[in-house]
Amino acid sequence: MSINEKELLKRDSERNIGDELLQMVREMRSGKSGRKSEVEVSPIVMARHEIGHTQVEFAKLLGVSLRTLQEWEQGRRQPSGAAKSLIAIAIKRPDILKEVLAA
Repeated sequence: MSINEKELLKRDSERNIGDELLQMVREMRSGKSGRKSEVEVSPIVMARHEIGHTQVEFAKLLGVSLRTLQEWEQGRRQPSGAAKSLIAIAIKRPDILKEVLAA
C-alpha cells in the first residue's frame, strides 16, 4: 500500500523525530536494538594492528608510501613483490616479524 504525498506530510507532521532518535540511542546502548553492524577489516589492517604499528610505521617497514599502504588497506590496490611476502609473514606469524624488527 503506497502513501500519497498528503498522507506522508500528515504522518511526518505528527512525528517527533527527536524522541525517536533518543529512543533508538537508548536501545543501542542497552543492546536491545536488534540492529547489528559488521565491518569487514582487511587482513593487512589486522596484520598491522597485530604487530602494533601505525600506518606510517608499517608503510616504512614495507618500503612503500603511506598512500600505497592506505590503498591496500582499503582494497583499491593489491601489494606485490617483497611487500606481499612481508605482509604474508605479518598475517601468519606476527611474532616473527616483531622479533625481526626488535633486532
